[in-house]
Amino acid sequence: MAATDSEPDSAAQAAGLSQDERAELERLRTEVTELRRKQADQPRRHRVSWRTPVSALLIVVGCVLAPLSVVGVWTANQVSDTNRYIANIEPLIHDPAIQNALTDKVTTAITSHLNVTGYTNQAAALLTSKGLPRVGTVLKTFGPAISSAVAGYIHNLVHKIVTSDRFANTWIQVNTVAHQTLVQALSGSNGAITVSNGQVTIDLAPFIAIVKQNLAQRGFTLVNSLPPIHPTLALFSSKTLVQAQTLYRLINDLKIVLPILSLLLIAAGVYIARDHRRALIGAGLGFAASMFVLGAALLIFRGVYLNSVPNSVLPSNAAAATFDTLVRFIKEALRVLLVIGLIVAIGAFLTGPSVTAVRTRAGFVSAFGWIRSSGERKGVTTGPAGRWTYAHRHALRICAVGLAAIIFVFQGRPTPASVIVLVILLLVVLGLIELIGRPPAKPEIASQT
Repeated sequence: MAATDSEPDSAAQAAGLSQDERAELERLRTEVTELRRKQADQPRRHRVSWRTPVSALLIVVGCVLAPLSVVGVWTANQVSDTNRYIANIEPLIHDPAIQNALTDKVTTAITSHLNVTGYTNQAAALLTSKGLPRVGTVLKTFGPAISSAVAGYIHNLVHKIVTSDRFANTWIQVNTVAHQTLVQALSGSNGAITVSNGQVTIDLAPFIAIVKQNLAQRGFTLVNSLPPIHPTLALFSSKTLVQAQTLYRLINDLKIVLPILSLLLIAAGVYIARDHRRALIGAGLGFAASMFVLGAALLIFRGVYLNSVPNSVLPSNAAAATFDTLVRFIKEALRVLLVIGLIVAIGAFLTGPSVTAVRTRAGFVSAFGWIRSSGERKGVTTGPAGRWTYAHRHALRICAVGLAAIIFVFQGRPTPASVIVLVILLLVVLGLIELIGRPPAKPEIASQT
């Protein structure tokens, strides 16, 4: 112990310090030791930074605006893009539930104006007046059966027409012409899509004309005497239309502002955060969660819509097919954005300093290194290209990620499958960069002590 206490004095003497200087040095050492002890005894006070709450607030607001952005863009596309609207509405005519609903509507509209029973009674009365009372009585007796047979014949023929390609083409033509009336449906104006008796309906007169022409060509010329018929098919209840009008106008005005504002808020929240990587993970998970909430909201609204449409107006299966077809682009968009949010969160986590992330990256680097060294032992080497790739690996990674982002932006209508395939291809490219990159050889040590 004495030898230990004399070590500082011996060092001071070796440095040529005087006795006073040695005493001052010892005093300073004692003071430093005492300050360190007091600092260790005091509880740590965490400094509260304004960055953390502000960053969290910006990210949360941005994630809340994300679902509204999806709905706003979808609404704007349905109104302003004719091709997108036709692509959305065209599958309805191929749905069996919609085809059956159209068949029933058109058949009822035609048979209600034909009045086959009335014509049968007139013929029976004419036969009776001509001295054929038995034939007239028999004809009058079988009047309802004849009317039912005619209705069945018309129904079968109408169903064949509705399921034909000609009818599908007419469906597209009518909806193409009436595309601009989608806004009118929201505003209650007239057009092929109108608001009548609390229901948003579509006029079936063009389809009636096709059926009448086909029946006349088959010899059923009685339909030529029919007056103009304008049956309608209800699409949805106008009870929710008033609310949709207000929401539509608001979202249509903000269709460009909302997506940009959402992204800017999330980016600003990540930028000002003290831990950018952790903030990016939270932003990705929050973004994905907001898309999940939008999907849940659509599911709830679907149930509300189906309960609001009576079967006398539109069968439940046809109403369900209509709703699912109209919102399918929203569902597709939210799935894509949900996948993107999860990918961003996973990517930010795997590039972080956590033990799991470091071990994962080290495992991949070790695996690629083993493959590279195995190839070199067998005479397969990347040579100068490998050394150049290793020297520029950071720039190559940035270019690969940027190229993937450009492909995603300009691929038109991305799907969850296309996003996953794009991410897999990006990982393959990054793996090839790591595999081809040949680090410089380490200098060999000739001898060790």
